[in-house]
Amino acid sequence: MTAAPPASLASRSSRVTALVLATLAFAVNFWAWALLSPLGPVYQESLGLSAAEVSVLVAVPVIVGSLGRVVLGALTDRFGGRMVFGVASLLGVVPVVFLAFAVSYPMLLAGGLLLGLTGATFAIGVPFVNAWFPPERRGLALGVFGMGNIGTAISGFVTPWLAGEFGGRAPFFVVAVALAVTGVVFLLVGRDAPGARPSGESFLRKFVSAARMRVTAELAGIYALTFGGFVAFGVYLPLYLQSVYGLTVADAAARAAGFVVLATLVRPVGGWLSDRVGGEVVLSWVLLVVFGCAIVVSFEPGMPLATAGFLSMAAALGLGNGAVFAILGRVVPVARVGSVTGVVGAAGGLGGFLPPIVMGLIFQATGSYSIGLMLLAAMAFGAFVYCWFILRVRARS
Repeated sequence: MTAAPPASLASRSSRVTALVLATLAFAVNFWAWALLSPLGPVYQESLGLSAAEVSVLVAVPVIVGSLGRVVLGALTDRFGGRMVFGVASLLGVVPVVFLAFAVSYPMLLAGGLLLGLTGATFAIGVPFVNAWFPPERRGLALGVFGMGNIGTAISGFVTPWLAGEFGGRAPFFVVAVALAVTGVVFLLVGRDAPGARPSGESFLRKFVSAARMRVTAELAGIYALTFGGFVAFGVYLPLYLQSVYGLTVADAAARAAGFVVLATLVRPVGGWLSDRVGGEVVLSWVLLVVFGCAIVVSFEPGMPLATAGFLSMAAALGLGNGAVFAILGRVVPVARVGSVTGVVGAAGGLGGFLPPIVMGLIFQATGSYSIGLMLLAAMAFGAFVYCWFILRVRARS
């Protein structure tokens, strides 16, 4: 979209409607994106999969959803969020129904690849919501939209229950219907922000222009850590808790869902704080907390201390995710928000793809997850130093 609409052109009710619609659509798509993770232990037992094979299975939708954000972000700049969100939701029905009938590991991998489309819808919602709000309110608005991450928690709670009560295909059928309804409603009820016009610029030019911006590289690196950490723990924490603490499938999935819920609920707070004190300051403190928590949990302490460590890390990651897009919405021209969001979002998704695989390989080789968590601590500390001494100082100058 080529221009930011004046705030006066959009009524409060129109903004709220657009924000609620986008957040609900994002939540449904994220539920679809996270369908395989809570069922990973079930597939491991029924198909005799190794820990590494399960790690790849739950990570495949993440990488496709990550790379797809680059494309969907650019398409949103060109065609508008209403059209792209509606069509993408409807297309997401296809892999979900396919997975309902998957009976082998290759079929699950193929379905997971296609399922990645639903995770890429994040890059549609950010420019769609961003265009509806004035700069001083974008941090909070984008934080609220980011609460659509709750779809991952819904999957953690509801997917195993549906499979246990109504059969293994039930969660896939429920999600397929939800996606179909979401797509139709978005096309019928959704509206692009007043004053926003499609951009005729080519995808390649948009991508290159966005990738060359310094802020794109900076936010991409940080988001790979904050959102990547959120996704990685969201998909791998059930397996981690079962391996380290001997929890049942249901208990581990519920605790992982709690991690996701907390990180999701505080995301608007991160945007709100960024509107007031600056996203760079928020990110600095967030990364310092992640550093400390990663060290604590790497020693595999007792369950009470581990719970406190993981929940503190969840809150920090959620605040950081909100801060990243508060900065993006403030400093990136509206005509580039979709494309920049695609690149930053892709980096975040890729940040969630690699850790589960690395953690699985480390555990398979050493019988411990400590090395992987220490690596997270080192990366968080390096990112803190960059945010505090470069991003924060530059924002104040």
